[in-house]
Amino acid sequence: MRLAAILAATALTIQPTVARAEESSCLTSKQAGSLAGYALPSVISGAAKRCSATLTDTSFLKTDGPALAERYAARKDATWPAAKTAFLAMSKGNEGAGKIFSSLPDSSLREMVDVVFEGMVAQQIPVDDCDKIDNFVRILAPLPPKNTAELVVLLIGLSTASKSEKPGKLAICKS
Repeated sequence: MRLAAILAATALTIQPTVARAEESSCLTSKQAGSLAGYALPSVISGAAKRCSATLTDTSFLKTDGPALAERYAARKDATWPAAKTAFLAMSKGNEGAGKIFSSLPDSSLREMVDVVFEGMVAQQIPVDDCDKIDNFVRILAPLPPKNTAELVVLLIGLSTASKSEKPGKLAICKS
């Protein structure tokens, strides 16, 4: 299974389709970690929705996914300022979207970001990978939310290190 599919499925990839990042732009590890931490509850919910028809009733996403998403959601207020900065930085490649996003009140922008991440994951996960994704989320679940977000950033960096940057993909700055 492709690492990218696992990461996307658990929202562990962050590639908003509503914004195209400029090829030369990148996010710092801290910005990417904040965005990942903010998005994780929506990603988990999106994965659970997408996989609900294929997973057994005893699967992790069905039994413990909602509680995990709620535990990660406890950090959303703390991660929002840096996550917002990261999201707006990613939208700079699309001038129209950038202006719209930056003009929205925080509450509206947060709601939109939540819907975008959950919907993106729910639409893009290959259903054949749901068992693997369920296992991946189960393995990550004991980690504190901050560590999970940092691990996501590390995995994204590793998975994209050998690939060329593409518009619309998250680029993490090299330290």
